[in-house]
Amino acid sequence: MKKDKYLKELTINETQKRHGDNTKKDVMKIQSWLSLYAIQNPESGTVTGIDGDFGPATEKAVKNFQKATKSSQNGIVTPQLFEKLCEGMKDAFERPLQSITLRNAMVEAAENHLRNAPFELEIKGQSNSGPWVRAYMDGHDGSPWYWCMGFAQTILDQAASALGKDFRSLMPLTYSCDTVGTTGLSKGLLTRYQTVRNNPSVMKPGDFFLLQKSRYDWTHTGIIISVGNDVIETIEGNTNQAGSRNGIAVLKRTRNFRKSKLDVFSIEPLV
Repeated sequence: MKKDKYLKELTINETQKRHGDNTKKDVMKIQSWLSLYAIQNPESGTVTGIDGDFGPATEKAVKNFQKATKSSQNGIVTPQLFEKLCEGMKDAFERPLQSITLRNAMVEAAENHLRNAPFELEIKGQSNSGPWVRAYMDGHDGSPWYWCMGFAQTILDQAASALGKDFRSLMPLTYSCDTVGTTGLSKGLLTRYQTVRNNPSVMKPGDFFLLQKSRYDWTHTGIIISVGNDVIETIEGNTNQAGSRNGIAVLKRTRNFRKSKLDVFSIEPLV
């Protein structure tokens, strides 16, 4: 994969514990993963502040995680325990894809990520933060870093790489919907929403949708995984139940393409 910054989210430099010789950055990673674990396991009691201080609250959250995962409840985070904390990301990025076509691999990779519940955090008052955002955005996070394109390109990169292809032959590495939209126009790969409505067959699983604000301004993107008569099913990042371009998670959504301005970027040349 070309987008490999996720690897930094899977390790800590050394064991971290209360009253230990701790590294603030590693403690914040631990606190982040403890809070992310609680999103899928709300009864676990692992939510804690993300401030880099391994105090009594973090120690208790670690013990609660250890209890939930049937580990020794000593409140100490070894590199091995940290691997358990972030095993969902490792699975999402490194589970071997079984598909032999790019379109199927796109859907498979997107579903693998969805299953592991990528979610953003708010850290030091900044939304769009945390391990998942940094993994998709090549190390960047914070409120300005809308991550829907980062997620979509990660899926494309993962699927293409599994088949020995480089996604950058199709589009540049970017976090901008506008860049992908204008690239699609210049290469003849972007179908406007008016045509999409009249001929849904132009959309195929694995293609990107681009939500159009104006003719040359797009505000959100995601991966199309299935196409129906009036709706598409998608997997998209930085969204919520309302389909926001600045939401909180990777979600599977259903969108009515006949009522939305959804342009479509085709990945066909890479297929």
